[in-house]
Amino acid sequence: MRIAAIDQGTTSTRVLIADGSETRLLHSVEHSQNFPHQGWVEHDPEQLINNITTCLDAVDTVGTVDCIGIGNQGESCLAWDAQTKQAITPVIVWQDNRTAEAIEKYKVEGAEALTLERAGLPLDPYFSASKLGWIIENSKEAKERLKAGRLRLGTTDAFFLDRLSGTFATDITTASRTSLMNLATASWDEDLCRLFGVPIDALPPIYPTVSNFGSVSLGGRDIPITASVVDQQAALYGHGCRTTGDAKLTFGTGAFALAVTGNQIIQASEEGLLPTVAWKIKDDAPIYALDGGVYNAGSAVNWARSLGLFSSFNEIDAFDASPAIQRGLAFVSALSGLACPYWDRSAAGLWIGLSLDTSSKDMMQALLEGIAFRAAEVIEAMNGHVPIGNTLSVDGGMSANSYFCQFLANLLGREIIVQDMPELTALGVAMFAADGSINVIPTNETAKHYEPKQVLHDWKERFRDAVNRSRNWR
Repeated sequence: MRIAAIDQGTTSTRVLIADGSETRLLHSVEHSQNFPHQGWVEHDPEQLINNITTCLDAVDTVGTVDCIGIGNQGESCLAWDAQTKQAITPVIVWQDNRTAEAIEKYKVEGAEALTLERAGLPLDPYFSASKLGWIIENSKEAKERLKAGRLRLGTTDAFFLDRLSGTFATDITTASRTSLMNLATASWDEDLCRLFGVPIDALPPIYPTVSNFGSVSLGGRDIPITASVVDQQAALYGHGCRTTGDAKLTFGTGAFALAVTGNQIIQASEEGLLPTVAWKIKDDAPIYALDGGVYNAGSAVNWARSLGLFSSFNEIDAFDASPAIQRGLAFVSALSGLACPYWDRSAAGLWIGLSLDTSSKDMMQALLEGIAFRAAEVIEAMNGHVPIGNTLSVDGGMSANSYFCQFLANLLGREIIVQDMPELTALGVAMFAADGSINVIPTNETAKHYEPKQVLHDWKERFRDAVNRSRNWR
């Protein structure tokens, strides 16, 4: 069986070809990041769909495939016309913060109890619901189409599927990230839709992760789309996580941890951990997970690079000095606020402990340590609810940094395993699309291992002090 797996991410669209013996990245294309106002982050939906089409065209040049799977960004969303299938708004990206004021109003009104009870999610601009409500309130085009019965609202996966195959649908993992789906019933919740001002009739039907999502014409053949899934859940599956307690950490634009909880929905909102759907295979019962995120990981590194703090990634792979935190220098990666376990958009990024002899290399050392500290906070919070083993599988761009991985191992007191398969999200998409017939799970023998070498408990307290100083700034 041969599968094309599309990974439509925050910064690029990629396509992986997988069969029973090998996997290979076939094509990748980046897209623009648009920042029309402070705190706003948008993508051009036509550019995204064109990039997916470009990746599928690349597939067509290397022979036939049996099926296609599509991974998506998760909480990014938009509106489009039901008849023309043309987007009528930009994609409002998961990082976007335009609804922060509305979210605070909901909190004051006590609405968070409802979102936690039904969706398992706190009130935060991160999730799709308030963004979709913002579209209804602010888009003239959306209002016109709603009145005419032609409005479609949803996350990017539903837009892609509608355009590619004519199937208006989302999958259960993506729906679980909107704050509009009742986690227990796996259906849109009327009270949640009413809270956020989202017309329930404009939302797509919710399908299992592995399902019939229509087909795409490639090489004169209709190729079925057999899986659609959130990128982080796809990465969880690609890491080989299948049983309760299995966990992974992906370091991309943000840092995202997921731990499998089996058929159990674990509520731990007081610690910033979110229950979510890990996957649903056809008619099988859903498998759940605990989710914990850090908004800024790779994005913080790239931001620092754009400021000129370093030019080559080799410059920040090792440091001669002792850890920056030991020398009183800390970085809090709250450039977009703090996610788990704080859920505090008032927090701002900061370096603390700067002096006249602080160098750009010192600042970068503190930045890498700060991201590791934040990731460790998430894993330790999870461990209180789902015992995490002595090893942790990680992937993503920052996992190539030796200093970062060793520091993370020291913080967690666990072995960090960096998989040598760089496309674990796309691999997970391929596995879902193949319905289990492709199972190229990464092996520890080919991975890079980092054993803990130091105990850093005192430094964790110092870092928490820095976090507290970053809060309530905005």
